[in-house]
Amino acid sequence: MVTAPEDGFNETIHAPNRLRICAALDAVEEIEFATIRETLGVSPSVLSKHVTVLSDAGYVEQRRAVRETRQRVWLRLTKEGRAAYRSHLAALRAIVSADLGEG
Repeated sequence: MVTAPEDGFNETIHAPNRLRICAALDAVEEIEFATIRETLGVSPSVLSKHVTVLSDAGYVEQRRAVRETRQRVWLRLTKEGRAAYRSHLAALRAIVSADLGEG
């Protein structure tokens, strides 16, 4: 069975900031909200909106914990989120490497 290059393409993950969030989370077990915010160079509200979309899709989980006497939020990809992200990357690779012919 031959699959189309776009199989696995994920509209939810594809938005640039959400793609960057997933990329950062795929590299670690979990990471602090503030670290991703600084890495992306976005405001807390922008990051929060993107994390909410990913959380609503079941791709990201949030954990609250106290660190240095302050409430912190830690983010991690769920098993489904990691699979969706990696499938999306594979779809992007397939799309850009597809032989489009000379038309």
